[in-house]
Amino acid sequence: MWVEEKAKPESNRRTVGMRQHFVNGLVYCTGDMVHFSQYMEDKAFIFQLVEWSMRGVARVILANNPLSGVLILGALVWASPWQALLGTLGLLTSTLTAVIIGQDSEEVSGGLHGFNGMLVSLLMGVFSSAGDWFWWLLLPVCLGGATSTFLYSGLAPLLDKWDLPVAVFPFNMVILLYLACTGSSNPYFPHHPATPLGELESNATQLSLTQLLQGVPLGVGQIYACEDLGPSVLILGATLLYSPLLGSHALLGSGAGTIRRSVSVSASQGPVLRAVRV
Repeated sequence: MWVEEKAKPESNRRTVGMRQHFVNGLVYCTGDMVHFSQYMEDKAFIFQLVEWSMRGVARVILANNPLSGVLILGALVWASPWQALLGTLGLLTSTLTAVIIGQDSEEVSGGLHGFNGMLVSLLMGVFSSAGDWFWWLLLPVCLGGATSTFLYSGLAPLLDKWDLPVAVFPFNMVILLYLACTGSSNPYFPHHPATPLGELESNATQLSLTQLLQGVPLGVGQIYACEDLGPSVLILGATLLYSPLLGSHALLGSGAGTIRRSVSVSASQGPVLRAVRV
């Protein structure tokens, strides 16, 4: 009897200890993971580059967490290996360009010179009408990634005078110039033609409640040009890992946009209750 009473408190202590280790590990993986950056300071350059790149992946959604970047990159591979390859190549090109031209080391290690290059390469793949594994596309992806870094480094000192962030301005400039310089009939870099101004696609689809609910995580995945539900949920999970507050804001923003879009479509077709079936 004494042995059982003695073993029971020891078992409870062991269970509490395991829970504490799990909570500590989870807390370590959230936020900016500053301790991990300090751990990587004396490691080889190739390992540091991997960490910087993963932070750049997460920076697209305003997160600064290498583990979130790993999860997001895994989601992109799950959705489309070709898109993941393009995004990784643009990310590495823009990050290495920042290292070569001597940009601020804290900005480079924080992934600030990688996310624009990744967005440029992802959108080049989305707009391309040549299909997957069109190897000619790797050339503009590399050039676009490097150009986004040059634009970032040139705009940052100018915009800092007005306390304005550079954000995704380089990405927008590069992708618009790329689309303007190519076209649907370009022999090497064709892309889908843009819809003429004033011409909207007809939409007679009736939405269901299930589709509306799926549209919320899909809206988060669309930040990375991801159109699949499973990878989009994983991207949302990576955002929640970095910051539950940021993840909840992403859900609220995507939900508001989804509802607004469904209401506008319903208004053009008839009453909302008739267009949205439970």
